[in-house]
Amino acid sequence: MSQIDDMVAALKAALRSRAITYAALATKLELSESSVKRMFARSNFTLKRLAQICEDAEVELSELVIGAQEGRSDIDELTEQQEQTLVADTKLLLVAFLLLNYRSVESILAAYRISELEMIRLLAQLDRLQIIHLLPGNQVRMRLSRTFSWRQSGPIQRLFENSIQSDFFQSRFSAPNELRLVVNGMISEQSLAHLHDRLRRIAAEFEDSVREDYKTLQHDASLSTMVLAVRPWAMKLFQELRR
Repeated sequence: MSQIDDMVAALKAALRSRAITYAALATKLELSESSVKRMFARSNFTLKRLAQICEDAEVELSELVIGAQEGRSDIDELTEQQEQTLVADTKLLLVAFLLLNYRSVESILAAYRISELEMIRLLAQLDRLQIIHLLPGNQVRMRLSRTFSWRQSGPIQRLFENSIQSDFFQSRFSAPNELRLVVNGMISEQSLAHLHDRLRRIAAEFEDSVREDYKTLQHDASLSTMVLAVRPWAMKLFQELRR
C-alpha cells in the first residue's frame, strides 16, 4: 500500500469516528455523493481538496500522518491460536465480530446480554490478542487491516463450514430482504477468472456500504450476511451418471 493510500485510509477512519458519511461530506464540498466516493476509491485528492476535507471534518493533517503510520502495522491475518481463542469463547467471538463490523461498544451492550464488567474483560482480552487497541473510556480502534481475512482452513472457517454454513442455508430465501441465485453452465477459465474479479468487487461494495452505514443505522437496518461462491461443480446425482 502506498503512502497516499495509507493517508486516505486514515482519513476514512477519521471520518467514520466522527460519524461523517460520504453524503454529508458531499454536501459540504458541494459535490455529488458519487464524485466523493470515486475520489476516495481512487485516492485522487489535490492538496487543496484534502485540506478542505480536513477542515470540514475538523481533522488535523498530523492526525492523518499518525493514523497512516499506525495503519501500516495493521494485521492482515490472525494466527491459528488467536482464531482458536475466539472460537472457544462465544461472547468474545461475538464482540470481535461486531466490532469488526463497526458496531460501537455501547450498541453491543444495549443489544446483547453482556454486562459492562464482562465487556471490559472481553475488550481487555481482545487487546491482549492484538485484535484491537483499547483506548480510554472503553473506546476501541481495530488493528485489523482493510485487507484482513480469516485463515484458510483455520478455526473460524472450520466453524463456518461445520455449523454456521448449514444454519445459514436453512432458509427458502423468500423474505423481502433475502435473495438466493443459483446458476450453472459451461464456462471457460478466462471467463471464470473475470467472474471472480467481479465477485470480489461486489464483496468490496458490500464492505463499503457497511462502513458508510454503520454510524447512521436506522430502525430497519439489520445485520446481514452475504456469501459469494463459485467453483466447478455438478450435483452428485448427475455425476453418478457420467461415463
